[in-house]
Amino acid sequence: MTIERVSIHGGHSGEFCNHAQNTLEEMVRAYIDQGFVWVGLTEHMPPAADAFLFPEERQAGLTAAAMAERFDRYMAEARRLQAAYAAQMDIRVGFETEDTTGAIDLAKQLVARHAPDYILGSVHHVADIPFDYSAEAYQQAVAAVGGIEALYCAYFDRQYALIQALCPLVVGHFDLIRIFDPNYRRHLILPEVQKRIKRNLELIREMDLILDYNVAALAKGAMEPYLCQPILAQALYMGIAVVPGDDAHSVVSVGLHLDQGIQILHKRGFSTRWRKP
Repeated sequence: MTIERVSIHGGHSGEFCNHAQNTLEEMVRAYIDQGFVWVGLTEHMPPAADAFLFPEERQAGLTAAAMAERFDRYMAEARRLQAAYAAQMDIRVGFETEDTTGAIDLAKQLVARHAPDYILGSVHHVADIPFDYSAEAYQQAVAAVGGIEALYCAYFDRQYALIQALCPLVVGHFDLIRIFDPNYRRHLILPEVQKRIKRNLELIREMDLILDYNVAALAKGAMEPYLCQPILAQALYMGIAVVPGDDAHSVVSVGLHLDQGIQILHKRGFSTRWRKP
């Protein structure tokens, strides 16, 4: 049986993201060249305020307002590509959320303004600190909330609130909070953390959302994708749809480790008739 190559979390480009490379059209062509059947374009939403600009964005002279204008251009270009390449690949136009102060309200405004095909609900901040930006930022977040267990709890609480507020059709890299924690397996089973994981998964099942199986973790040296195996097992038991995403940020990272992720899902018993968002 041939399993279709898809990416539910793909298509970041240097054209619209400072930590990515290549144009969005080059990204789309790379997906087509690799035989993808469908792909979701999920550029990051703009920051809710200048306070949430990343260093490379500040160095580029950007502001939150300028990035909002750039996001408008992204949506227009994504829709153009969706139409232009419709005969070669099904393109879904979406965006990836943030969860800083003010981000939920901004995301709602963007949905109303652009009517995306779907949104990818992702949390990259705790206490307004971008914990996945660097190991140093991760430790700042740990200190800000009072310890590693508190960080995990705060992350899953924010994720739960985001899902409730935005009802994203796809939940991005569910367990990203483990990114700079070598002892994450131990911390994920702490009773207060596990209680929140089960609660969030139950909400995802109740709302019939899709989990992103994010293989980009492997490209960054992680031992396993997001979701890690214990959470993947919970999702399977609960009947939650899981779909692979390459989270590509350049042409060379399109499809990277995707086949490995697909084989894991296939062997674990997940449906490989991938749900489209």
